[in-house]
Amino acid sequence: MGGKADFLSEDEIAELKKEMEALIKEDGGQGAKREEPISEPIPEGQILSDIIDETNTNALSIEENGSYIKIAEDDMTAWLYLTVPGKGKEKYTMEELMDFLKKNGITTGFHNSNLAAMIKKKVYEREIVVAKGQPVIEGKDGYYEYKFDPDQHRAPKVLADGSVDYTSMSVLQNVRKDEVIAIYHHAEEGENGYDVRGRVLPVKKVKEAAPLRGQVVCSPENPDVYLAQKDGKIEFKNGKIDIQSLHEINGDVTLITGKIEFYGDIVINGNVEAGVVIRAGRNIEIQGTVEAVNLFAGGDVILKKGIQGAQRAKVSARGNVFADFIEHAVVNAGGNVQANTILNSRIASDGEVILTGNKGAIIGGYTHAMLGISATEIGNPAEVRTVVHVGSEKEVYTRLQTAKAAEVEQSEELQELTEKASELLRKKKAANGKIPDIMEGRIKDLEYKINSLKKELGENIEERKKCEATIARGKQAEIVVNGNVYRGTVVCLAQIQMPIERSTCFMKYFQERGMIESSVIAYS
Repeated sequence: MGGKADFLSEDEIAELKKEMEALIKEDGGQGAKREEPISEPIPEGQILSDIIDETNTNALSIEENGSYIKIAEDDMTAWLYLTVPGKGKEKYTMEELMDFLKKNGITTGFHNSNLAAMIKKKVYEREIVVAKGQPVIEGKDGYYEYKFDPDQHRAPKVLADGSVDYTSMSVLQNVRKDEVIAIYHHAEEGENGYDVRGRVLPVKKVKEAAPLRGQVVCSPENPDVYLAQKDGKIEFKNGKIDIQSLHEINGDVTLITGKIEFYGDIVINGNVEAGVVIRAGRNIEIQGTVEAVNLFAGGDVILKKGIQGAQRAKVSARGNVFADFIEHAVVNAGGNVQANTILNSRIASDGEVILTGNKGAIIGGYTHAMLGISATEIGNPAEVRTVVHVGSEKEVYTRLQTAKAAEVEQSEELQELTEKASELLRKKKAANGKIPDIMEGRIKDLEYKINSLKKELGENIEERKKCEATIARGKQAEIVVNGNVYRGTVVCLAQIQMPIERSTCFMKYFQERGMIESSVIAYS
């Protein structure tokens, strides 16, 4: 189509109309005879259309008439916009449309039904989907469908009101011999995709899982079905099935029951009275209340109703300690310590100390966590002295300095002894091995001292590295308080401490350039 200059203005149309009417009148005045009298005037729109059509005798091609193709950024969809065909052209053909698409780079995924409909129904001046790519159909890696929950006992259940239900936890998942514990599902291959430009979208390769290891056997009927080898408690660790025996007590444990020691798991479905000692090679779970007891576990300790230690209870676990509350007790954990409330207790964790539930409070005592502390409140309005510490404790720095000093001293001594031994060995060599017995004794004595010193030096180097690694682990530790921090609290990071002089809230404390820094927790 042309520009505005190719069209008649309204004034020009009106002038043209007057000239036509004048010609008609003039023709009638001369007495000219017509075969058919004009029954009505010619519409002015028809006059304009006839004039425009006379100027457009040649129809524009699809590439020139304003039609276009739009392609999505990911090249997965293409739309076609068609303008009305020019004069002398009733409709487009499929060949024209396909040629137009291919000229614009669209080679695959044609939507033939839409293209046919656009031609048949004369769909113009609308963007219509005319090509779609095929997304990649991802495959599936081989996987095991476990008939038990490997993490069932690892975290307490959080209730709707925000409190934490420790009674829902259990270290127990019992299985019987020949019971199905896992079913293997083989990998499923995916399919490549493609975009509208004909590019292939490759699918990721799938892989089969390694065979299940541990105390399992395959079913004789189906090698993909795994059965338990024996009765007991089942766990999944490092890709291996472990079935262990269990010692379960249905009732209370008192001093009459005596000391309980078991290489596996111990579960007590009752209360534990003061004075009882329980040792487990694996986990300890106590359903009822716990008084001033001594608990030692090679795994986790779960106290579903908490512990009231009366300043005499001690809980030690190589794993985690979970408790509804901890009062007047000493707790040492190789993993995390998680509770609703900690009151006037001494806590030491190589992981984190996490206070959950509605209270989530640490009140009184000393709480240490190597990797960080998270609580809702620390201290109380009565300003009870409450010490919280993260990172390495002073004892680790002391051990590190001792190890470094010993390493320097032993290295110097070792060098001195080595030089003396080397000198004697040179003399022995110069004498062709013929030396006095007293010199031979000195050489053997030096060799013994050198070997002993090397061993001690190696142990000191290991101790130094261990202390350095421990200190490095705790450098990023933080204390996060999602509620109040009361006056009387002492915040400690590594060897630095900072008394809280004024109650505050929503704070995070961290170490930076050897100083304790703090920032307000922002909630959006």
